[in-house]
Amino acid sequence: MEFLNSFKKTIIFLFVVILPITVISIALSDLFERKGNLEELKELYSKEKKKSVDHSKFAELQKNFESPHEVTAACLSCHTERGTEVMNNSHWTWEAEEYIPGKGVVYLGKKNVLNNFCTGIMSNEQSCNKCHIGYGWKDKNFDFSNQYNIDCLICHDNTGTYEKETGGAGYPPIGEFAPDYNYISANVGKPNKANCGYCHFMSAGGNNIKHGDLGMELLDCDKNVDVHMAQDGLNMECVDCHTAENHVMKGKYYAVSSCDENRASCTDCHDQYPHKQNKLNEHTIKVDCRTCHIPYYAKVNATKLYWDWSTAGKRQDGMPYSVKDSLGNDIYLSEKGDFKWERNVKPEYVWFNGTADHHLITDKITSDTININTLFGSFADKKSKIIPVKIHRGKQPYDIIYKNLLQAKLWAPEEGQGALWQDLDWDIALNLGMEYLGLPYSGEYGFIDTRMYLPKSHMVAKAEDALTCTDCHTRNNSRMKHVPDAYIPAATHNKTVNLLGILFVLAAFGGVSGHAFLRILANKKMNKNNPKNK
Repeated sequence: MEFLNSFKKTIIFLFVVILPITVISIALSDLFERKGNLEELKELYSKEKKKSVDHSKFAELQKNFESPHEVTAACLSCHTERGTEVMNNSHWTWEAEEYIPGKGVVYLGKKNVLNNFCTGIMSNEQSCNKCHIGYGWKDKNFDFSNQYNIDCLICHDNTGTYEKETGGAGYPPIGEFAPDYNYISANVGKPNKANCGYCHFMSAGGNNIKHGDLGMELLDCDKNVDVHMAQDGLNMECVDCHTAENHVMKGKYYAVSSCDENRASCTDCHDQYPHKQNKLNEHTIKVDCRTCHIPYYAKVNATKLYWDWSTAGKRQDGMPYSVKDSLGNDIYLSEKGDFKWERNVKPEYVWFNGTADHHLITDKITSDTININTLFGSFADKKSKIIPVKIHRGKQPYDIIYKNLLQAKLWAPEEGQGALWQDLDWDIALNLGMEYLGLPYSGEYGFIDTRMYLPKSHMVAKAEDALTCTDCHTRNNSRMKHVPDAYIPAATHNKTVNLLGILFVLAAFGGVSGHAFLRILANKKMNKNNPKNK
């Protein structure tokens, strides 16, 4: 009887004292927790942006321009130091000094790094360099020291009418399709989304193909697609986050970058502890903001997840052919091979500390699958956090004898010049590509599986659409199930931790049961020895 009374008192104490204190503590914690700085940001980006200069009034821009180089000369006649600034940034050089553990200091960039989309620009500059911020880079002889080769308009045209010619080595069209240089130069200004998107949205040959979270849909979207760039949201421009000092843009593209420096981060704008709940803020120690706030990418248009070059070169009735899916995406092209596309894609997740490695064309192949780039990081690394990535998988050519990846000549102005996209002949295209690079080629090639890791930073969801606890903390289909070394409560199966948990539960149950049993025995003994019961 005494045991039951004690048990009742314990239950009453828990509900009357402990439970109310717990509820009040949680409520007060939320009440006094920082609310973040969202209202300040909304006010900042809601202000109308006005141009500080009317370029239409400058006499230097009124003359008849006969070439785009003359436009650049007119720009530099006022902006006298900008040419030097531009020539020192990686948008111009397409390479940067990087340090890679095990390799030391190397010079990496689009100029010389491979990928598993169109593989690389080497021997294909005249086509690929449509997206370079210069004029005339068609081969290894381009003059990077000539500031009049800079294309100012590709970044600063605010009319939306400026174009570069396909296969034109960075030049705009000529003749009747030439841009109206006077109209465009009179309406230049701060780069907008369309300027940046001209290259970054259309990389790898079409809209949203490469990144999956960067596409033309961001030019006119709502908050369901991206809360930052939405027309009904903050309507931010790319340069609001990717700010520039002396024409050096903030941000890293880890398909070509290796060092942990000059990175754009969520906390550049947002509070370090943005959530009302402390438990969510604790997650930011090991979980990047983007992991929860980019639950899906490729929300509007599909993105490529797989590119198999080994099937390129086939013909039907002696002619190149293509096959499309129900959405109009190419799933086979004679000049490029097979593709797999997906829309509303769940990211994959990896540890990342801000540094990366790259498989160079001179590196030897030592495994059945090559990581074109490797994002460094681990649970034990204090700088590492879990981030969302697109892993683009592919199959691309390699030298069976020399055990290195190969670069093919892909593009030429016309057929008969050995380019794969025109002549569909791997033997000739690989010979010409490696000859251009001055690297040995055995003449025997095969195809090897490759992976390329692309961190996701865009298509940020509304707060109510971010990941919830059960997306990760669940036994089945946890988003974290493939993240190595991370123990996720209610998700990860770890024999040691699970055994310890079971032992703790059994110990607690045994302790409570043993205590109750001893109390019952003691109570019986007291009753037996009590003179009143005799």
